[in-house]
Amino acid sequence: MSAKRLTMADIGRLAGVSASTVSRALSGDPTVAQKTAARVREIAAEHDYVLNERARNFRLKITQTVALVFPSPGTSRRMISDPFYMELLGAIAEELDSHGYDLIIARVPADDPAWSDKFVKNRRVDGLITVDRLIADAGLERLRELDTPVVIWGPEVAGQSYLSVGGDSRSGATMAVRHLASRGRRRIGFVGGNRDMVETAERYRGYQQGLDELGLPFNEDLVVFTDFSQQESSRAAGELLERAPDVDGLFVCSDFMAVAVMEVLKAHGRDVPRDVSVVGYDDIQLAAHCSPRLTTIRQQIDAGGRLLARKVLALVRGEPVSSAMLPIQLVVRDSS
Repeated sequence: MSAKRLTMADIGRLAGVSASTVSRALSGDPTVAQKTAARVREIAAEHDYVLNERARNFRLKITQTVALVFPSPGTSRRMISDPFYMELLGAIAEELDSHGYDLIIARVPADDPAWSDKFVKNRRVDGLITVDRLIADAGLERLRELDTPVVIWGPEVAGQSYLSVGGDSRSGATMAVRHLASRGRRRIGFVGGNRDMVETAERYRGYQQGLDELGLPFNEDLVVFTDFSQQESSRAAGELLERAPDVDGLFVCSDFMAVAVMEVLKAHGRDVPRDVSVVGYDDIQLAAHCSPRLTTIRQQIDAGGRLLARKVLALVRGEPVSSAMLPIQLVVRDSS
């Protein structure tokens, strides 16, 4: 029998098992008896047989692909080129590649749950990772109904019905407020992202909690919600300064936003940190290289991205998996 023409059925006949058992044995399926698996591998080796993974995956409807999805709420102008997104994306892609998986990237409307169908019903991917989520997220609910392997980036919140990986946004915000207060700041403002998003809501609660712990009054004039884009952050910072020109500290929901906010402060003649201290969130690479260098709450971006990838693959394999809350850290630099 020619080695070039050997098939799974041929190996099955030689081993006395079915072709499907041959496929499972060569793929390392632990449900195949060790003795049988060893016999199949021995015969395959004798005939220089190599498992055609592409053909096997086609039969089993395995795509070896994961989708990284960015749901955009409303008219959000946050771009996928946002440095935080890119750093997280890079970690996810590298981890998936090490497991033989490809990655596709998509931006979808968060307000329309139908986006999930094109990935799941058409079997375009084996699993999904999503970054950013609404407090009431119909798309995620639809994925849950379709029993889709999906992992979400962000903090674990009470009552969630999905798997998540992320840092404790609420504690991080409280940490930022404490730091600003330790610098003598008493009129501490908050520049948030989209207020319907979980990350923004958690950081806003942490900001309020920090003020309360320190006995500082809450003032709505010191709070503004916007988009996570630099353009909208600049507009929001200008609005806050008009309402509260005596603000002396700012906690901003992302580093990318904070860089834009610091430029607005300079344009208004406010020195950072002499007049206004600023704390961002994420610790993207840009934070250590802007001027002034940005004090921020560090998230585990690289470790988190890799963990997202490993957990979604575990779900695809049907393994038990749980959510993970990663450590956060205050990184003090020149802006405070």
